[in-house]
Amino acid sequence: MASSRMTRWRRGQVVLAGLVLMLAAALAARCLDSPRVLAVAGVFALAALLLAWRGLAGLRAGASPLVVQPAFASEAEQLSQRLGLIESQLAQAPVALWTHTAGAGVQPLNARAHRLIAPGGAVDRSELLARLAAAESGAAHELLSIATERGSERWLLAGSALNLAGTQTRLLALMPVESELEAETLRAWRQLVHVLTHEIMNSLTPIASLSRTAQELVAESEQPDPDLTLALEAVARRAEALARFVADYRQVSDWPEPRLEVVPLRALLDRLDALVGESWRARGGTATFELDEPTLSLRADPGQLEQALLNLIKNAADATATQAAPRLQLQARQVRGGRLQISVLDNGPGVPPGLETDIFLPFFSARPGGSGIGLAVVRNLVHGMGGTVRCLRPLGGGGLFVLSF
Repeated sequence: MASSRMTRWRRGQVVLAGLVLMLAAALAARCLDSPRVLAVAGVFALAALLLAWRGLAGLRAGASPLVVQPAFASEAEQLSQRLGLIESQLAQAPVALWTHTAGAGVQPLNARAHRLIAPGGAVDRSELLARLAAAESGAAHELLSIATERGSERWLLAGSALNLAGTQTRLLALMPVESELEAETLRAWRQLVHVLTHEIMNSLTPIASLSRTAQELVAESEQPDPDLTLALEAVARRAEALARFVADYRQVSDWPEPRLEVVPLRALLDRLDALVGESWRARGGTATFELDEPTLSLRADPGQLEQALLNLIKNAADATATQAAPRLQLQARQVRGGRLQISVLDNGPGVPPGLETDIFLPFFSARPGGSGIGLAVVRNLVHGMGGTVRCLRPLGGGGLFVLSF
Protein backbone atom coordinates (compact mmCIF):
# COMPACT_ATOMS: atom_id res chain seq x y z
CA MET A 1 0.00 0.00 0.00
CA ALA A 2 2.84 2.39 0.95
CA SER A 3 4.67 1.47 -2.25
CA SER A 4 1.56 2.30 -4.30
CA ARG A 5 1.21 5.71 -2.64
CA MET A 6 4.88 6.46 -3.27
CA THR A 7 4.50 5.51 -6.93
CA ARG A 8 1.52 7.86 -7.31
CA TRP A 9 3.54 10.59 -5.58
CA ARG A 10 6.43 10.16 -8.00
CA ARG A 11 4.10 10.16 -11.00
CA GLY A 12 2.49 13.34 -9.69
CA GLN A 13 5.94 14.94 -9.55
CA VAL A 14 6.57 14.10 -13.20
CA VAL A 15 3.14 15.44 -14.26
CA LEU A 16 3.65 18.64 -12.25
CA ALA A 17 7.07 19.10 -13.80
CA GLY A 18 5.50 18.84 -17.25
CA LEU A 19 2.93 21.50 -16.38
CA VAL A 20 5.63 23.87 -15.07
CA LEU A 21 7.64 23.33 -18.25
CA MET A 22 4.63 24.25 -20.37
CA LEU A 23 3.97 27.36 -18.27
CA ALA A 24 7.63 28.42 -18.57
CA ALA A 25 7.49 27.95 -22.35
CA ALA A 26 4.29 30.00 -22.59
CA LEU A 27 5.80 32.76 -20.42
CA ALA A 28 8.94 32.86 -22.58
CA ALA A 29 6.88 32.98 -25.78
CA ARG A 30 4.83 35.93 -24.52
CA CYS A 31 7.83 37.96 -23.31
CA LEU A 32 10.54 37.41 -25.93
CA ASP A 33 11.59 41.07 -25.69
CA SER A 34 12.23 40.94 -21.93
CA PRO A 35 15.59 39.32 -21.03
CA ARG A 36 14.79 39.30 -17.32
CA VAL A 37 11.49 37.46 -17.81
CA LEU A 38 13.23 34.99 -20.14
CA ALA A 39 15.86 34.38 -17.42
CA VAL A 40 13.16 33.70 -14.83
CA ALA A 41 11.33 31.38 -17.26
CA GLY A 42 14.58 29.52 -17.82
CA VAL A 43 15.09 29.11 -14.08
CA PHE A 44 11.58 27.67 -13.71
CA ALA A 45 12.20 25.30 -16.61
CA LEU A 46 15.42 24.04 -15.02
CA ALA A 47 13.66 23.57 -11.68
CA ALA A 48 10.89 21.61 -13.41
CA LEU A 49 13.40 19.36 -15.14
CA LEU A 50 15.08 18.74 -11.79
CA LEU A 51 11.71 17.80 -10.28
CA ALA A 52 10.98 15.46 -13.18
CA TRP A 53 14.37 13.81 -12.84
CA ARG A 54 13.79 13.12 -9.17
CA GLY A 55 10.36 11.69 -9.89
CA LEU A 56 11.63 9.40 -12.61
CA ALA A 57 14.57 8.33 -10.45
CA GLY A 58 12.11 7.37 -7.69
CA LEU A 59 9.94 5.42 -10.14
CA ARG A 60 12.95 3.53 -11.40
CA ALA A 61 14.13 2.73 -7.86
CA GLY A 62 10.69 1.45 -6.78
CA ALA A 63 9.72 -0.41 -9.94
CA SER A 64 10.14 -4.15 -10.41
CA PRO A 65 12.64 -5.13 -13.12
CA LEU A 66 10.20 -7.84 -14.28
CA VAL A 67 7.56 -5.21 -15.13
CA VAL A 68 9.72 -2.58 -16.86
CA GLN A 69 10.09 -3.12 -20.57
CA PRO A 70 13.63 -2.93 -21.96
CA ALA A 71 12.74 -0.10 -24.35
CA PHE A 72 11.21 1.99 -21.55
CA ALA A 73 14.18 1.25 -19.28
CA SER A 74 16.58 2.46 -21.97
CA GLU A 75 14.59 5.67 -22.55
CA ALA A 76 14.32 6.28 -18.82
CA GLU A 77 18.06 5.83 -18.45
CA GLN A 78 18.76 8.31 -21.24
CA LEU A 79 16.32 10.80 -19.74
CA SER A 80 17.88 10.29 -16.33
CA GLN A 81 21.33 11.04 -17.77
CA ARG A 82 20.07 14.16 -19.50
CA LEU A 83 18.34 15.38 -16.37
CA GLY A 84 21.49 14.68 -14.40
CA LEU A 85 23.41 16.89 -16.81
CA ILE A 86 20.76 19.61 -16.46
CA GLU A 87 20.95 19.35 -12.67
CA SER A 88 24.72 19.82 -12.87
CA GLN A 89 24.27 22.88 -15.09
CA LEU A 90 21.64 24.24 -12.69
CA ALA A 91 24.04 23.80 -9.78
CA GLN A 92 26.68 25.88 -11.58
CA ALA A 93 24.29 28.56 -12.90
CA PRO A 94 25.50 32.17 -12.37
CA VAL A 95 22.16 32.95 -10.68
CA ALA A 96 21.74 32.20 -6.96
CA LEU A 97 18.63 29.99 -6.58
CA TRP A 98 16.69 29.43 -3.36
CA THR A 99 13.53 27.69 -2.15
CA HIS A 100 11.32 29.10 0.58
CA THR A 101 8.81 26.89 2.39
CA ALA A 102 6.95 27.44 5.63
CA GLY A 103 8.61 24.51 7.39
CA ALA A 104 12.19 24.67 6.12
CA GLY A 105 12.58 28.44 5.60
CA VAL A 106 14.92 29.72 2.90
CA GLN A 107 17.30 27.07 1.58
CA PRO A 108 20.07 27.43 -1.07
CA LEU A 109 19.43 25.41 -4.22
CA ASN A 110 22.68 25.72 -6.19
CA ALA A 111 26.39 26.47 -5.80
CA ARG A 112 26.07 30.23 -6.34
CA ALA A 113 23.56 30.48 -3.49
CA HIS A 114 25.81 28.42 -1.20
CA ARG A 115 28.79 30.69 -1.98
CA LEU A 116 26.74 33.79 -1.20
CA ILE A 117 26.11 32.64 2.40
CA ALA A 118 29.54 31.05 2.88
CA PRO A 119 32.61 32.88 4.30
CA GLY A 120 33.70 35.43 1.71
CA GLY A 121 30.13 36.13 0.56
CA ALA A 122 27.49 38.12 2.41
CA VAL A 123 28.78 39.82 5.56
CA ASP A 124 25.58 39.04 7.51
CA ARG A 125 24.21 35.64 6.46
CA SER A 126 21.18 35.76 8.77
CA GLU A 127 20.17 39.21 7.51
CA LEU A 128 20.29 38.03 3.88
CA LEU A 129 18.13 34.96 4.62
CA ALA A 130 15.66 37.14 6.54
CA ARG A 131 15.38 39.57 3.61
CA LEU A 132 14.77 36.69 1.20
CA ALA A 133 12.10 35.25 3.49
CA ALA A 134 10.41 38.63 3.78
CA ALA A 135 10.36 39.29 0.02
CA GLU A 136 6.86 40.21 -1.06
CA SER A 137 5.16 37.38 -2.93
CA GLY A 138 3.35 39.79 -5.24
CA ALA A 139 6.50 41.69 -6.32
CA ALA A 140 7.80 40.63 -9.72
CA HIS A 141 11.29 42.06 -9.16
CA GLU A 142 13.07 43.69 -6.26
CA LEU A 143 16.52 45.29 -6.14
CA LEU A 144 18.50 44.23 -3.06
CA SER A 145 21.73 45.79 -1.82
CA ILE A 146 23.83 43.12 -0.12
CA ALA A 147 26.92 43.91 1.97
CA THR A 148 29.79 41.59 1.00
CA GLU A 149 33.51 41.50 1.76
CA ARG A 150 34.02 43.38 -1.53
CA GLY A 151 31.59 46.12 -0.48
CA SER A 152 27.92 46.71 -1.20
CA GLU A 153 26.61 44.85 -4.27
CA ARG A 154 23.21 45.09 -5.92
CA TRP A 155 21.23 41.95 -6.85
CA LEU A 156 17.88 41.59 -8.62
CA LEU A 157 15.46 39.32 -6.77
CA ALA A 158 12.74 37.49 -8.68
CA GLY A 159 10.35 34.97 -7.16
CA SER A 160 7.39 32.81 -8.03
CA ALA A 161 4.95 30.81 -5.91
CA LEU A 162 4.56 27.09 -6.65
CA ASN A 163 2.34 24.37 -5.20
CA LEU A 164 4.36 21.15 -5.13
CA ALA A 165 2.25 18.18 -4.04
CA GLY A 166 0.16 20.36 -1.77
CA THR A 167 3.15 22.23 -0.30
CA GLN A 168 3.33 25.96 -0.91
CA THR A 169 6.86 26.77 -2.12
CA ARG A 170 8.48 29.93 -3.45
CA LEU A 171 11.31 29.69 -5.94
CA LEU A 172 13.66 32.67 -5.55
CA ALA A 173 16.37 33.79 -7.96
CA LEU A 174 19.05 36.36 -7.12
CA MET A 175 20.78 37.78 -10.20
CA PRO A 176 23.95 39.90 -9.77
CA VAL A 177 23.50 43.24 -11.54
CA GLU A 178 26.18 45.41 -9.88
CA SER A 179 28.57 45.25 -12.84
CA GLU A 180 25.82 45.98 -15.36
CA LEU A 181 24.42 48.91 -13.37
CA GLU A 182 27.88 50.37 -12.79
CA ALA A 183 28.73 50.02 -16.48
CA GLU A 184 25.54 51.88 -17.44
CA THR A 185 26.27 54.60 -14.87
CA LEU A 186 29.80 55.09 -16.15
CA ARG A 187 28.60 55.17 -19.76
CA ALA A 188 26.01 57.82 -18.92
CA TRP A 189 28.56 59.95 -17.07
CA ARG A 190 31.07 59.72 -19.91
CA GLN A 191 28.45 60.80 -22.41
CA LEU A 192 27.35 63.70 -20.19
CA VAL A 193 30.90 64.92 -19.60
CA HIS A 194 31.71 64.61 -23.30
CA VAL A 195 28.67 66.71 -24.29
CA LEU A 196 29.26 69.34 -21.60
CA THR A 197 32.94 69.82 -22.37
CA HIS A 198 32.25 69.95 -26.11
CA GLU A 199 29.55 72.61 -25.76
CA ILE A 200 31.57 74.67 -23.28
CA MET A 201 34.61 74.68 -25.56
CA ASN A 202 32.49 75.66 -28.55
CA SER A 203 31.32 78.75 -26.66
CA LEU A 204 34.61 79.44 -24.91
CA THR A 205 36.88 79.52 -27.99
CA PRO A 206 35.32 82.63 -29.61
CA ILE A 207 35.13 84.39 -26.24
CA ALA A 208 38.85 83.88 -25.65
CA SER A 209 39.68 84.96 -29.20
CA LEU A 210 37.55 88.10 -29.05
CA SER A 211 38.94 89.10 -25.65
CA ARG A 212 42.51 88.87 -26.95
CA THR A 213 41.58 90.93 -30.03
CA ALA A 214 39.87 93.54 -27.87
CA GLN A 215 42.93 93.77 -25.61
CA GLU A 216 45.15 94.40 -28.61
CA LEU A 217 42.83 97.11 -29.92
CA VAL A 218 42.69 98.85 -26.54
CA ALA A 219 46.47 98.65 -26.20
CA GLU A 220 46.90 100.34 -29.59
CA SER A 221 44.65 103.30 -28.71
CA GLU A 222 46.26 106.58 -27.66
CA GLN A 223 44.37 106.81 -24.38
CA PRO A 224 43.29 103.33 -23.29
CA ASP A 225 40.45 103.19 -20.77
CA PRO A 226 41.85 101.59 -17.57
CA ASP A 227 38.46 100.14 -16.59
CA LEU A 228 38.04 98.59 -20.02
CA THR A 229 41.57 97.20 -19.90
CA LEU A 230 40.92 95.66 -16.47
CA ALA A 231 37.62 94.14 -17.64
CA LEU A 232 39.19 92.58 -20.73
CA GLU A 233 42.07 91.15 -18.66
CA ALA A 234 39.54 89.58 -16.29
CA VAL A 235 37.63 88.03 -19.21
CA ALA A 236 40.86 86.66 -20.70
CA ARG A 237 41.99 85.16 -17.36
CA ARG A 238 38.63 83.53 -16.73
CA ALA A 239 38.52 82.14 -20.28
CA GLU A 240 41.98 80.63 -19.81
CA ALA A 241 41.07 79.18 -16.41
CA LEU A 242 37.84 77.70 -17.77
CA ALA A 243 39.74 76.14 -20.68
CA ARG A 244 42.09 74.41 -18.20
CA PHE A 245 39.09 73.29 -16.15
CA VAL A 246 37.42 71.70 -19.17
CA ALA A 247 40.68 70.05 -20.24
CA ASP A 248 41.01 68.46 -16.79
CA TYR A 249 37.45 67.12 -16.80
CA ARG A 250 37.91 65.60 -20.22
CA GLN A 251 40.02 62.98 -18.45
CA VAL A 252 36.81 61.41 -17.12
CA SER A 253 35.59 60.49 -20.61
CA ASP A 254 38.65 60.39 -22.87
CA TRP A 255 40.72 57.50 -21.48
CA PRO A 256 41.72 54.98 -24.19
CA GLU A 257 40.64 51.36 -24.12
CA PRO A 258 42.89 49.28 -21.83
CA ARG A 259 45.52 47.00 -23.37
CA LEU A 260 45.54 43.98 -21.08
CA GLU A 261 48.71 42.05 -20.33
CA VAL A 262 50.19 40.14 -17.40
CA VAL A 263 51.47 42.66 -14.83
CA PRO A 264 53.91 41.36 -12.16
CA LEU A 265 52.74 43.11 -9.01
CA ARG A 266 56.15 43.07 -7.29
CA ALA A 267 57.62 45.28 -10.02
CA LEU A 268 54.54 47.55 -9.94
CA LEU A 269 54.78 48.11 -6.17
CA ASP A 270 58.51 48.78 -6.44
CA ARG A 271 57.83 51.48 -9.05
CA LEU A 272 55.19 53.09 -6.83
CA ASP A 273 57.58 53.06 -3.87
CA ALA A 274 60.22 54.78 -6.00
CA LEU A 275 57.71 57.40 -7.17
CA VAL A 276 56.00 58.38 -3.90
CA GLY A 277 57.67 56.61 -0.99
CA GLU A 278 60.36 59.24 -0.41
CA SER A 279 57.83 62.11 -0.34
CA TRP A 280 55.86 60.38 2.42
CA ARG A 281 59.02 59.75 4.45
CA ALA A 282 60.12 63.36 3.93
CA ARG A 283 56.88 64.44 5.65
CA GLY A 284 57.85 62.38 8.70
CA GLY A 285 55.53 59.52 7.78
CA THR A 286 55.75 55.97 6.49
CA ALA A 287 54.80 54.29 3.23
CA THR A 288 54.73 50.49 2.94
CA PHE A 289 54.09 48.42 -0.18
CA GLU A 290 53.29 44.81 0.73
CA LEU A 291 52.74 41.71 -1.38
CA ASP A 292 51.48 38.46 0.14
CA GLU A 293 53.24 36.32 -2.47
CA PRO A 294 56.19 37.56 -4.56
CA THR A 295 54.88 35.82 -7.71
CA LEU A 296 51.44 37.45 -7.73
CA SER A 297 50.46 38.92 -11.09
CA LEU A 298 47.37 40.48 -12.63
CA ARG A 299 46.04 40.76 -16.16
CA ALA A 300 45.55 44.50 -16.62
CA ASP A 301 46.78 47.57 -18.47
CA PRO A 302 50.03 48.40 -16.60
CA GLY A 303 49.89 52.14 -17.32
CA GLN A 304 46.23 52.55 -16.37
CA LEU A 305 46.56 50.39 -13.25
CA GLU A 306 49.55 52.46 -12.11
CA GLN A 307 47.63 55.69 -12.80
CA ALA A 308 44.64 54.47 -10.75
CA LEU A 309 46.87 53.61 -7.79
CA LEU A 310 48.74 56.93 -8.06
CA ASN A 311 45.39 58.76 -7.92
CA LEU A 312 44.44 56.85 -4.76
CA ILE A 313 47.86 57.58 -3.22
CA LYS A 314 47.45 61.28 -4.02
CA ASN A 315 44.00 61.16 -2.44
CA ALA A 316 45.59 59.61 0.67
CA ALA A 317 48.28 62.33 0.72
CA ASP A 318 45.61 65.05 0.62
CA ALA A 319 43.62 63.31 3.37
CA THR A 320 46.69 63.12 5.67
CA ALA A 321 48.01 66.63 4.94
CA THR A 322 47.45 67.73 8.55
CA GLN A 323 48.75 64.52 10.17
CA ALA A 324 52.03 64.78 12.07
CA ALA A 325 52.96 61.20 11.13
CA PRO A 326 51.05 60.26 7.96
CA ARG A 327 50.85 56.57 7.12
CA LEU A 328 50.27 54.90 3.77
CA GLN A 329 49.87 51.15 3.39
CA LEU A 330 49.38 49.54 -0.02
CA GLN A 331 48.82 45.78 0.00
CA ALA A 332 48.15 43.23 -2.75
CA ARG A 333 46.83 39.80 -1.82
CA GLN A 334 44.75 36.91 -3.11
CA VAL A 335 41.50 36.42 -1.21
CA ARG A 336 38.84 33.73 -1.04
CA GLY A 337 37.32 32.75 -4.35
CA GLY A 338 40.59 33.31 -6.23
CA ARG A 339 40.05 37.08 -6.47
CA LEU A 340 42.95 39.51 -6.22
CA GLN A 341 42.63 42.62 -4.07
CA ILE A 342 44.78 45.73 -3.90
CA SER A 343 44.04 47.93 -0.88
CA VAL A 344 45.20 51.49 -0.20
CA LEU A 345 44.94 52.50 3.47
CA ASP A 346 45.83 55.81 5.16
CA ASN A 347 45.43 57.24 8.67
CA GLY A 348 43.46 60.31 7.61
CA PRO A 349 39.94 61.19 8.78
CA GLY A 350 38.31 58.86 6.25
CA VAL A 351 35.31 59.47 4.04
CA PRO A 352 32.27 60.97 5.85
CA PRO A 353 29.55 58.36 6.50
CA GLY A 354 27.03 58.03 3.69
CA LEU A 355 29.37 59.34 0.97
CA GLU A 356 31.19 56.08 0.22
CA THR A 357 29.49 55.82 -3.18
CA ASP A 358 29.08 59.50 -4.07
CA ILE A 359 32.82 60.21 -3.97
CA PHE A 360 33.27 58.25 -7.23
CA LEU A 361 30.89 60.54 -9.14
CA PRO A 362 32.43 63.14 -11.47
CA PHE A 363 32.43 66.71 -10.08
CA PHE A 364 31.77 65.44 -6.52
CA SER A 365 34.34 65.91 -3.76
CA ALA A 366 34.04 65.35 -0.02
CA ARG A 367 37.03 67.63 0.54
CA PRO A 368 36.67 71.42 0.32
CA GLY A 369 38.43 72.64 -2.79
CA GLY A 370 38.62 69.18 -4.32
CA SER A 371 38.24 68.81 -8.08
CA GLY A 372 36.08 65.67 -8.10
CA ILE A 373 38.22 64.15 -10.87
CA GLY A 374 40.69 61.73 -9.25
CA LEU A 375 38.33 59.08 -7.87
CA ALA A 376 36.03 59.26 -10.91
CA VAL A 377 39.05 58.49 -13.10
CA VAL A 378 40.02 55.61 -10.78
CA ARG A 379 36.58 54.03 -11.13
CA ASN A 380 36.63 54.40 -14.92
CA LEU A 381 40.07 52.86 -15.24
CA VAL A 382 39.47 49.94 -12.85
CA HIS A 383 36.06 49.11 -14.34
CA GLY A 384 37.55 49.19 -17.84
CA MET A 385 40.02 46.48 -16.76
CA GLY A 386 37.21 44.27 -15.42
CA GLY A 387 37.59 45.19 -11.75
CA THR A 388 35.71 47.12 -9.09
CA VAL A 389 36.77 49.77 -6.59
CA ARG A 390 35.05 50.29 -3.24
CA CYS A 391 35.47 52.68 -0.34
CA LEU A 392 35.30 50.81 2.98
CA ARG A 393 35.39 51.90 6.62
CA PRO A 394 38.24 50.10 8.45
CA LEU A 395 37.76 49.28 12.11
CA GLY A 396 40.86 51.26 13.08
CA GLY A 397 39.71 54.38 11.27
CA GLY A 398 41.24 56.15 8.30
CA GLY A 399 40.52 55.86 4.61
CA LEU A 400 40.47 52.51 2.80
CA PHE A 401 39.99 51.87 -0.91
CA VAL A 402 39.91 48.30 -2.23
CA LEU A 403 40.40 47.29 -5.86
CA SER A 404 39.07 43.80 -6.66
CA PHE A 405 39.82 41.80 -9.82
